[in-house]
Amino acid sequence: MDENVTVRDKPWLMRTYSGHSSARASNELYRANLAKGQTGLSVAFDLSTQTGYDADHPLAAGEVGKVGVPVPHLGAMRTLFEGIPLDEMNTSMTINATAMWLFGMYLALAEERGVDPGRLAGTTQNDIVKEYLSRGTYIFGPEPSRRLTVDLVCHAVRHVPRWNPINVCSYHLQEAGATPVEEIAYALATAIDVLDAVRASGQVDDDEFPEVVGRMSFFVNAGIRFVEEMCKLRAFGALWDRVTAERYGVSDDKLRRFRYGVQVNSLGLTEAQPENNVPRIVLETLGVTLSKGARARAVQLPAWNEALGLPRPWDQQWSLRIQQVLAFETDLLEYDDLFAGSRVVEAKTADLADAAEAELEWVLEGGGAFAMIDAMKQRLVQSNAERVRRIEGGDITVVGVNAFTETADSPLVAALDGESSILVVDERVEREQRDLLDEWRSQRDADTVARALDVVRETARGTDNLTPATVALARSGGTVGELAGALRDVFGEYRAPTGVGGVRAPVGEAMVKARARVQARAEALGRPIRILVGKPGLDGHSNGAEQIAVAARDAGLEVVYQGIRLTPAQIAAAARDEDVDLVGLSVLSGSHRSLVPETLSLLRANGVDAPVVVGGIIPDADRTALLAAGVARVYTPKDFRVSDIVAELAELVPVPS
Repeated sequence: MDENVTVRDKPWLMRTYSGHSSARASNELYRANLAKGQTGLSVAFDLSTQTGYDADHPLAAGEVGKVGVPVPHLGAMRTLFEGIPLDEMNTSMTINATAMWLFGMYLALAEERGVDPGRLAGTTQNDIVKEYLSRGTYIFGPEPSRRLTVDLVCHAVRHVPRWNPINVCSYHLQEAGATPVEEIAYALATAIDVLDAVRASGQVDDDEFPEVVGRMSFFVNAGIRFVEEMCKLRAFGALWDRVTAERYGVSDDKLRRFRYGVQVNSLGLTEAQPENNVPRIVLETLGVTLSKGARARAVQLPAWNEALGLPRPWDQQWSLRIQQVLAFETDLLEYDDLFAGSRVVEAKTADLADAAEAELEWVLEGGGAFAMIDAMKQRLVQSNAERVRRIEGGDITVVGVNAFTETADSPLVAALDGESSILVVDERVEREQRDLLDEWRSQRDADTVARALDVVRETARGTDNLTPATVALARSGGTVGELAGALRDVFGEYRAPTGVGGVRAPVGEAMVKARARVQARAEALGRPIRILVGKPGLDGHSNGAEQIAVAARDAGLEVVYQGIRLTPAQIAAAARDEDVDLVGLSVLSGSHRSLVPETLSLLRANGVDAPVVVGGIIPDADRTALLAAGVARVYTPKDFRVSDIVAELAELVPVPS
């Protein structure tokens, strides 16, 4: 062989995170993306599927098909993967509280097609801790949720050996404000807690346990500080190797390998000058690809316009092409690790590893990840508050947002080939999904479904693995709402902590000025101003609501914040009972067009005439419609100065003349 010929490394698995409207529309999107060179699937499920509600449940109103694909039953699963060979595909499913249901349907579909489960490759995220801490699509409390996680892990390791049964997800921790140290520590704490629970369950023999460790995978975030992010991944890998060797006695290097996929940071994508998001995405991708020793095994990139709304197929194609140019046009994959022996990288990696190990010990000494949810949540809200105030004060520069704001109009935003620059899901989708659900129910054997649900309840009350009962329910024609309903009968439901109570954010010049404006309004009113911060619908992205709640309290307002997943009726009743002066609604799922008018109507019906403001990812056309409907203010990601926002909110409150 010619010594000058370079052998290139195999590229990472290339995905785009996608799904919307319906199983049929998403199937067409997946097949188109695969034809463009995508090498794996990453399925985004809608919020009703993620939180265990069928399309006709009141809580699903306005949410069906908005931020992902609805997959309520086996029929929809068949459509979703029509024409896609399961035994040749690597399928990642971003699903947590209902992970067992989607996994069960995937197994049932493979069985129908005669595919050996041993040939199925892919991932169920199945990380419920980060749902409590950041994403908000939990259903049950920590203990039953851990049981569901453990049962899926044990079943997969024994019967679906190429499947990653859990993808410990620190991605959303960073989106919630986690520092690199917190991201490493809390993800490792979750992995340790799950592995300890698997071992304690008795479902896996001692000689099988190293295989359980080897099937653990991670899903991380990579921000704009790409040198620090690269060092974070090197530290992550070193600590995981140490944990698996010292805590679990795994001797096989392959089973101790830190296997991770990544989506680069969406938190840093900006609505202002969104074209700047393209270089941000490229630079963040370098953080997880430049270092061969810490290179991601799978990458999916956000689209340039995600701070504006749902990206279209063209936008996702652009993100896929970024990966392909990097992997196939550059010489990145032709070299060993570029940073081996770097004193700078080694020192930074060691610092991060030491700090993360100390943070991990704090969690473990407190009883582990599931026991420390409240404490970890508060630290994340604190870290995010500090980040937000530093941006507000100019200590962190965000190009086009708090610096270099002069700009020409963006042709990307104005138009692209005459089309809107975001995907808008047709409101008829929800009605169509309800009709399809009725049709599915009418064609199945109701008695068979009822018996399968009884088995699920009986198994949940005991200690047997729930996966076989879940697969049987999927086969019978059951739905996600019916499975979750049966488990709710046994496990109950849960409301996670908000993390807001003990946060003490830095007080800068902007907050001092905001306090003065709020105090002046309160004096004119004759009492403190009271604001209700509410999140209608199933959207669990609570970061914005939490930061407004913290800032409003710091500015001197009395804050009523009850967390996520409230119905418009619950918000209206709380506003009435708490006698609030102002109502702030936070919606990031695109369901503002239905949920906000409904909440407004119910507020007025309950005798609440307080001004209503809305925050979220809201296109200009929708802003106009909301203002016309009676909303007093609309805030979007470009409105980053939280101190100014809360001062403006206070001044919306009418005072006696």
